[in-house]
Amino acid sequence: MGPRIMPPTPQTLTGKQSRHLRALAHSLVVTVTVGKEGASEGVLGATSAALLTHELIKLRLPEVERGERDVVAKAIAEGTGGAHVGTIGRIAIYYKRHPNAPKINLPRSKA
Repeated sequence: MGPRIMPPTPQTLTGKQSRHLRALAHSLVVTVTVGKEGASEGVLGATSAALLTHELIKLRLPEVERGERDVVAKAIAEGTGGAHVGTIGRIAIYYKRHPNAPKINLPRSKA
């Protein structure tokens, strides 16, 4: 039996960092649109690639009930290892720090 591959762990953000990222995301356009299939392999791959390129992106979630959208949003964060910054209607915001050359400086917590 080979080594078990674990999915990436979603990042956690402080409230101050989330507010900062939501403000930065205000002017962004939607990068990835999620279809009826939800968090499929194609959506996770496209989202991971977009996060690697941009660090902060917007996704358009499917037109389903709010509870289902929340499940899809959480699954995308878990599948990509990014942080789900927030959701407004059907638009979700995600952040993932670039491993080598980060573009966005997050505010530090006071602790």
